[in-house]
Amino acid sequence: MGSKRVLWAGRFKEIASDRTLAYTSSLAVDSRLAWYDAVGSIAHARMLGRKGILPKGDVEKIVRGLVRIAKEAQSEELPFSDKLEDVHTNIEFLLTERIGEAGAKLHTARSRNDQVATDFRMYLRDATLDAVELVGGLQQALLKKAKENTGTIVPGFTHMQHAQPVSLAQHLMAHFQRLQRDSERLLGSYGRLNFCPLGSAALAGTTYPIDRKWVAEALGFDAPSENSMDSVSDRDFAAELLFCLSMISIHLSSLCEELVIWSTPEFGFVEISDAYSTGSSIMPQKKNPDVAELMRGRAARSIGDLASMLALLKGLPQAYNRDLQEDKSVSMAALDQTLASLAIAADMIETLRFDAKRMKLACETGYLNATELADYLVRKGVAFRAAHEVTGKVVRCAIEKGVKLEELPLSDLKKSSKLIEADVFEALSLRNCVEKRCSYGGTSSKAVAVQLTNAEERLAEDYASVKCERVRLARKYRALLR
Repeated sequence: MGSKRVLWAGRFKEIASDRTLAYTSSLAVDSRLAWYDAVGSIAHARMLGRKGILPKGDVEKIVRGLVRIAKEAQSEELPFSDKLEDVHTNIEFLLTERIGEAGAKLHTARSRNDQVATDFRMYLRDATLDAVELVGGLQQALLKKAKENTGTIVPGFTHMQHAQPVSLAQHLMAHFQRLQRDSERLLGSYGRLNFCPLGSAALAGTTYPIDRKWVAEALGFDAPSENSMDSVSDRDFAAELLFCLSMISIHLSSLCEELVIWSTPEFGFVEISDAYSTGSSIMPQKKNPDVAELMRGRAARSIGDLASMLALLKGLPQAYNRDLQEDKSVSMAALDQTLASLAIAADMIETLRFDAKRMKLACETGYLNATELADYLVRKGVAFRAAHEVTGKVVRCAIEKGVKLEELPLSDLKKSSKLIEADVFEALSLRNCVEKRCSYGGTSSKAVAVQLTNAEERLAEDYASVKCERVRLARKYRALLR
């Protein structure tokens, strides 16, 4: 290819300086869009032929050339020239060099503005489906660990203080539910993403008798976008995806924070596999949870990427502005980071080793069964607020004597309330504290069993939804590429 060629050179007496061309080039980022650009261009060319805008012979040459380019892009063998400013220019010039004048006709009835918006949406569609699958993989790992630990009791915390005993399975499923909402958000954003800008041209549409509905259908979009100015100018679909990725990163950070704390000698609740830990350069005894710490730290980058996208969009007038070239770098960075974190998080969770004895021992300190004593009194007919006050006095008595609630003599307990009988000791057992909480979503074994069943069903539904959408898109692409 020749040097310093641009699509807009006709208007200018002088070519842009090398520094300007280097500064404005987006090839290092948007080269990832090559396959989508070729496929989108095939749909556009076929539509131009169907509508009689381009001769059949030209369309056949264009499609054959673009199919070859698409295959080269897929196998990462496409020859890019860094002297051309973006992937779209590279593909158009390469096509024209290979097939001749017909290649120069491809850009009829479109602009790079609607072209890049279409490519970007197609790229983010696949990325969104990838994200849903990886979220599902982490959910599957959590679900497996939860099933293995339905009988394990762990302290539940509020304010990082001992609160009530809960099932470890219940605790793990709390993380599962966060990720479930992440998956649902991704799938919801997919529906708002899946509209086709192609045919909007630069901003005002085109004078050619194009068929935008056919192109949208051929590329697997739900419909063409409604307004040509909006189609090329907004990136709210990318900002929404970045919010979803930021929320995933925050949930991963929370999970990792617990793993870091729980793996300390002071807690000793869990051991992270050597495969996901590192050592110290100076202290031979150290085993550091570096993967979890890095994942926690990288959540800040996801939040930063979202903030960058929102700041990029803030104050932009209609319609297209070159600022929007920066949308892909932040989106791709957030995707690369979050998808990598999801993949390694699933691997790390699968290899965790929980210490049930240490967890149970921790449950025996901090008076986690105090709420059960209050509930015991309520079942005896005491108003809850009064029962709460009585229980507080019992806890204070136990603290002063340096014993657990269940170690207080019945005579001491009866001093606080004559309604307390010998059956209170059964009520104060850790197992009873867990099993009594059988309300929907609670921590009892029966309630957790329902959660596990529901979780399996939701995972299966999401997996089927993604698989179905991938098959649908693959069929659309095969039809264009044949």
